[in-house]
Amino acid sequence: MNFIDKIVSIKQATTILVHNGVQIDDDEANIILDFFYLMSKNQKETEEDKTASTLRGNRTSEEML
Repeated sequence: MNFIDKIVSIKQATTILVHNGVQIDDDEANIILDFFYLMSKNQKETEEDKTASTLRGNRTSEEML
């Protein structure tokens, strides 16, 4: 996966993880970042879907006429 708008660099992720006792190399950090960005993207889509269905569910039959 290739996310263009990454805010956290591989170097930053590696530094944070090493500071917290996790020893990884740049390739592993890249995989972890891709996973987190993918999870974040899917979470945003799920929240948008919930909002749309809630709005549809709040309509009354009078509004649809």
